[in-house]
Amino acid sequence: MTPNGTFAVTAGSAPLTPPRVDWVDYAKGICIVMVVMMHSVLGVEIAAGQTGFMHLVVMFAKPFRMPDFFLISGLFLAVVIDRDWRTYLDRKVVHFAYFYVLWVTIQFGFKAPSFAAETSWTHVGFLYLESFIEPFGTLWFIYLLPVFFVVTKAARRLPALLIWGAAAFLEMSHISTGWTVIDEFCARFVYFYSGYLFAGYVFALSNRARARPGLALGGLALWALIDGGLVASEFSEWPLISLVLGLAGACAIVTSGTLLARMHWLTFLRYCGEHSIVIYLAFFLPMAATRTLLLKSGIIHDIGTISLIVTVIGVAGALALWRIALKAGANFLFERPAAFWIAPQKPRATLQAAE
Repeated sequence: MTPNGTFAVTAGSAPLTPPRVDWVDYAKGICIVMVVMMHSVLGVEIAAGQTGFMHLVVMFAKPFRMPDFFLISGLFLAVVIDRDWRTYLDRKVVHFAYFYVLWVTIQFGFKAPSFAAETSWTHVGFLYLESFIEPFGTLWFIYLLPVFFVVTKAARRLPALLIWGAAAFLEMSHISTGWTVIDEFCARFVYFYSGYLFAGYVFALSNRARARPGLALGGLALWALIDGGLVASEFSEWPLISLVLGLAGACAIVTSGTLLARMHWLTFLRYCGEHSIVIYLAFFLPMAATRTLLLKSGIIHDIGTISLIVTVIGVAGALALWRIALKAGANFLFERPAAFWIAPQKPRATLQAAE
């Protein structure tokens, strides 16, 4: 993987595509900013014991924030799913396992002293080992993606609509076992599989939005009213409604990304999308440091404003850490070393990463 999140592929049957798809980067940028916003806002509010105006934004985005991220993650899977298992596992499992192990260790390095002060260093060691079966903190997305990749490839000979129906049923069941992998798999797999199964329709939606921006804006306005109304009335998490809102919200982000790409507006979102893996891995450090500084200093009293600043610093700080790491020669923090267990292959085409 290159620093900007692209993969090199070698499948002879894979169609050549542009190095990046503009609206996908915009959509990923919107998603990663919303993810950082959610962690920033909720973290500030828990620490402060009160909520601010940013809480409304986070609640509005809740039905579609992660569904869209997973849907985008499945968009390009059809290009590589028929590769041999050895190559596929290297690209789709070892790749993410490397980042998970590395960054869960880094996060524990920062948090271990506070954990030990509350319990003991023995308990800290237990928590670290437990993180390999129970994803730690913000890294659960990195942990779960390889599971989705493996399940989708293993089941590719089964009727696709049957798998989608089962995944939809799991989402609507709102399963809660207390185990992150099980609960999030049941809640999110339908969106990942939808990205894989209905990729052609997703790209067609983007093409229509680009061709008819006025109609697309009208659709977005209607969607926003419905999503906001259902969230405010607390119906958004009801079975079936949650699934419909997740899929509709994913389509809305696809449409929004397409319109932004068409107008070349808010290009910082595209940049964030190009480096979404960088932001996802590293935002916790600048986010936590900024939150602690602002709350303890008392410079700003409005919780919403603090949450907004923490969100901005979380995103910008992660990108800054990436730049510093590259200049310091610590590329391994954000770039997986070349092929761990298969021979490097000469790339023939570059496809968009779906992280």
